[in-house]
Amino acid sequence: MFKKKIHSEEDSELEIENVKDQEELEEEVREVVVERKSGFNYLEVVLIMIITLILGGFLGGLVTRFTTKSASCTKEGIETSQYKEFIDTYNDIKKNYYEEIDEDELLDAGIKGMLEFLGDKYSVYMDQDEADSFNEQVEGKYQGIGVEIVQLDDQTVAIYRVFEGSPAFKAGLQVGDVIKKVGAEDVSSKSTAEISDMIKNSKEKTVTITVLRGDLEKVFTLDKGSVDIESVSTKVFERGNHKIGYIYLSIFASNTEDQFVKKLKELEKEKIDGLVIDVRSNSGGYLNSVTDIASMFLEKGKVIYQLDTKGIVERIRDNSKEKRTYPIAVLVNKGSASASEILAGALYESYGAYLVGTATYGKGTVQRAYTLSSGATVKYTIQKWLTPKGNWINESGLTPTHLEEMNTVYYTEPSDENDNQLQKALDLVSEAVK
Repeated sequence: MFKKKIHSEEDSELEIENVKDQEELEEEVREVVVERKSGFNYLEVVLIMIITLILGGFLGGLVTRFTTKSASCTKEGIETSQYKEFIDTYNDIKKNYYEEIDEDELLDAGIKGMLEFLGDKYSVYMDQDEADSFNEQVEGKYQGIGVEIVQLDDQTVAIYRVFEGSPAFKAGLQVGDVIKKVGAEDVSSKSTAEISDMIKNSKEKTVTITVLRGDLEKVFTLDKGSVDIESVSTKVFERGNHKIGYIYLSIFASNTEDQFVKKLKELEKEKIDGLVIDVRSNSGGYLNSVTDIASMFLEKGKVIYQLDTKGIVERIRDNSKEKRTYPIAVLVNKGSASASEILAGALYESYGAYLVGTATYGKGTVQRAYTLSSGATVKYTIQKWLTPKGNWINESGLTPTHLEEMNTVYYTEPSDENDNQLQKALDLVSEAVK
């Protein structure tokens, strides 16, 4: 019997029994990241800091210009004297403060302080470890061997999942293999988190894992590599004479669209009559990912969402030739945030889809993330996003067309049959099939 918690080397931790219905997701991504830049040098970091101090809420628009023209500070209204004051203060503290100061930590504290000044919980500074974890989520890949592991009732740790195409998959590791050693170290008494950390954070490019498969001990030597995290899964349900496809999206990572296209085409080859898209507890991701996925369904010219940049509103329309006409229901809950809300709002207002479940999180802003040369990341809000009809759902969320609280039985006995939100969505789609 599996216990509830599983780990993988990308440092994920899931609740198996109710992974789609977690309501407390404050530590998750919860944002649409419009783009990512990297490689700021010291001068550019200082310029960002000065912009933040002087212009506050106007940070977003100016940072882009400063990253491409770091020497043009006076053209944007930043005086040389202000730049010099900042540098002089930094250098004076570094030189004359009565205790030893870590220069990197001093600079980190300055950046953190300015982002806190904005008063926006989505504008944050992340150190390298935090940034690495964040990047793995939104990039949809990590360096590792490609397994998820779970602790069994007897406290041993076994492989719960092997990612297709990963080093572990190619080496022949299998679901159910009990991990005995990592390298030469016995891990029989270690937790899933400890074993995951040993595999992922080892400085060696090669890892040796000893497993017990039945009564047979087997040794595998693997080269760690780039592992794609699967963020899309599918099923097909029968409703009367109709086939209803089901797609679950766990996040809108940079590789989610490719996975979604592949999975949707597989469903359509099975001649589905309608579709349920599940974004429950999907906390967000990249704006281009959700834009491209929504474009697969809408008629050309339909509004996907709107972007409000300091009062200037731009309508983002579908410009693809691709569209669908079959009925769709989108499953949502309190954990559906940001990019999930963009997709749900687009399909509801511009396609006519049903929204089934509970009110969504209410995250109506867009962030930009910049990776500094130190490995840290600066992330800040640059825009509001609005639904196709111009509604700003920030802090209120989307209201389902069919409010359906999750049956408490599902949490103790998770199954498709006990998932009343899913069953309602399947019924609605089936009844709408012409």
